[in-house]
Amino acid sequence: MTLASPAVADPAHDLTQHELPSLVALYRDLHAHPELSMAEVQTAAKLASEARKAGYEVTEKVGGTGVVAVLRNGPGPVVLIRADMDALPVAEETGLPFASKVRATTEEGNESGVMHACGHDTHMAAWVGVLRNLAASKERWSGTVVMIGQPGEERGKGAVAMLDDGLFTRFPKPHYALAFHDSASQLAGTIGMRSGYALANVDSVDVVVHGIGGHGAYPHMTKDPIVLGAKIVMALQTLVSRETDPQDPSVITVGAFHAGSKHNVISDQATLLLTVRSYKPEVRKALLDGIARVARGEAIASGFPESAMPVVTVKNEFTPSTYNTEPLTGRLSALFTSRFGKERVFDVPAVMAGEDFGRFYLADNAIQSTIFWVGGVPKAKWEAAQASGAKLPSLHSPAWAPDAEAVIATATESLTAAAWDLLKK
Repeated sequence: MTLASPAVADPAHDLTQHELPSLVALYRDLHAHPELSMAEVQTAAKLASEARKAGYEVTEKVGGTGVVAVLRNGPGPVVLIRADMDALPVAEETGLPFASKVRATTEEGNESGVMHACGHDTHMAAWVGVLRNLAASKERWSGTVVMIGQPGEERGKGAVAMLDDGLFTRFPKPHYALAFHDSASQLAGTIGMRSGYALANVDSVDVVVHGIGGHGAYPHMTKDPIVLGAKIVMALQTLVSRETDPQDPSVITVGAFHAGSKHNVISDQATLLLTVRSYKPEVRKALLDGIARVARGEAIASGFPESAMPVVTVKNEFTPSTYNTEPLTGRLSALFTSRFGKERVFDVPAVMAGEDFGRFYLADNAIQSTIFWVGGVPKAKWEAAQASGAKLPSLHSPAWAPDAEAVIATATESLTAAAWDLLKK
């Protein structure tokens, strides 16, 4: 994709265009060699090497495989810029000449293909572009830049691991935290902004229903966990439709229901796997408390004994909601609009996807924080979809192949301009 020059001439555009060929080459290398969450050893080494070559103070193995690169340039605020490094257990189907052929074993012991199906490879390439641009333009800004390569975003583990390993005590604590995410629903090179809640709380919940098994011909001699599980599935929907304010978005999805092994055998156990989404902390608590109440209540109503009450477990992969603060978000929206024009910068709705970038703001509410979207849908595919109504590949799809050049160029230029604005002399 060929992007128009910014509406306001600025060295950020020229610096980015100068670096773009090598950044695209880096992106292709990262794309071809993805690594799973918390195992980003070679990926982290590549980012650390790039930061050292640009003159940053680099610390590796922060929170596992995390990278922290610091560039001090006189007095002034501290700006944190983050890129996530991990890939997904997805077998690639893009047909790209540099498509991943990597296979690995997940923490659960499942062998799978590995792919940057969420675009973190574009995030890292742009991160390198920004750190190079800032190192090459010290005369334009004053303060400190903290560039972090974060592991484990896809499992909600990386940000908290880096914080627990002293991110805000061992290194300069930021006044501002910035990040972007590529978008599979926006035209390549556009920027989507959202003030307030931008991404959701994400919880994974297991509900294990214990029954009394037996012969399928004699159901009265059993306590059927499948029937109880089905009642729980239906009753859970009322937590959203009848107990949550319609103006507070929430989702409870039962993604899996495992039970039984044969036609004529009533099993003694059923397991439900849930994903639970919300924005506000109080809504999250009400949903999780409600799931436990519904499971127990339905078991009591079905005559299950106290010793066979369902066991509800909230998994430890919680990702908190991401909140974009003001006045920073509005400031950057105005900055990007003046640079790229109104046709490329616009407001977007919040989404129910999760993103652990929000943990940095939650760790210290004095921090101003913003994550924005950079469109990645190639122009030809975008126009074809608009004309036909066909659905485009989503993030996490094995077919997701963004216009990487447009994403990297737009993100690098916008984040460079943002850092200059926040650190201007």
